[in-house]
Amino acid sequence: MTEHAGEQLAGWSLAYSGKVRDLYVADGETLETASEMLMVATDRVSAFDQVLGPAIPGKGELLTALTLWWTERLGLPTQLAPDAEARTPAALRGRAMLVRTLDMLPVECVVRGRVTGSGLKEYQQTGSISGVELPAGLADGDALPEPIYTPAWKAPQGEHDENVSFERTAELVGRDDAETIRALSLSVYARAAAVAADAGLVLADTKFEFGRDRVTGELLLADEVLTSDSSRYWDAAALADGRVESFDKQIVRDWLAANWDGTGEAPELPQEIVARTAARYRELLKRLAGRGA
Repeated sequence: MTEHAGEQLAGWSLAYSGKVRDLYVADGETLETASEMLMVATDRVSAFDQVLGPAIPGKGELLTALTLWWTERLGLPTQLAPDAEARTPAALRGRAMLVRTLDMLPVECVVRGRVTGSGLKEYQQTGSISGVELPAGLADGDALPEPIYTPAWKAPQGEHDENVSFERTAELVGRDDAETIRALSLSVYARAAAVAADAGLVLADTKFEFGRDRVTGELLLADEVLTSDSSRYWDAAALADGRVESFDKQIVRDWLAANWDGTGEAPELPQEIVARTAARYRELLKRLAGRGA
């Protein structure tokens, strides 16, 4: 299994190590007191709430490049700190972002243009996703009549996130913020889906996170944006032929679902699965931004 060991960085201390990201703050600071932090995208990969091994080579750099490309391409207000690239430690450039520390909202803002994954399971059971009623008869991969907002409550570490209704998010963060992040999520998804379509891709779904700047109070898009880990990208031509060719970690999910019953420790990923996943991540960046092959 992969380890959650952070790197030794002069002047910085590891403040948090998640499934796939490490957060650093300046020596002597904490996540509660620091005005900035280093958000490092590691090569670790997770699926079904498990951190798997081995890591996906180059994954951290590819996901960081995607986030930066999308935020620039769409002109999104994000948590990047001033002169972030120049002030990022040289050892981490390319796979880390220097960002303002935000007070995060406890909501994952999921937007779906297709019915698939956990949304499909919920739809099959209830005819809806996160309280959004959907037409009968939809199958895996089908396009929805229009993109839908299906938020999830970000559970404390060690617990499972939970799909919730919009009304529940209003209770969690206040109605004004709930309406703002819903509108922003749907708007960004629509713009990104159009860009992806021009590259021959279908953006099936994605998730966003938002936080409030501790100094200005501004609500900002945070964490990764439209990456292979936070989104499902499919090849449009293959989909038209009835096949799903994904450019995300679906390869990992599919292998794990076929080779693990969900009990005990997850098995090691075969090298073939690792190599195929890394290749798909690289191809996505090439298709969208013209680099990363």
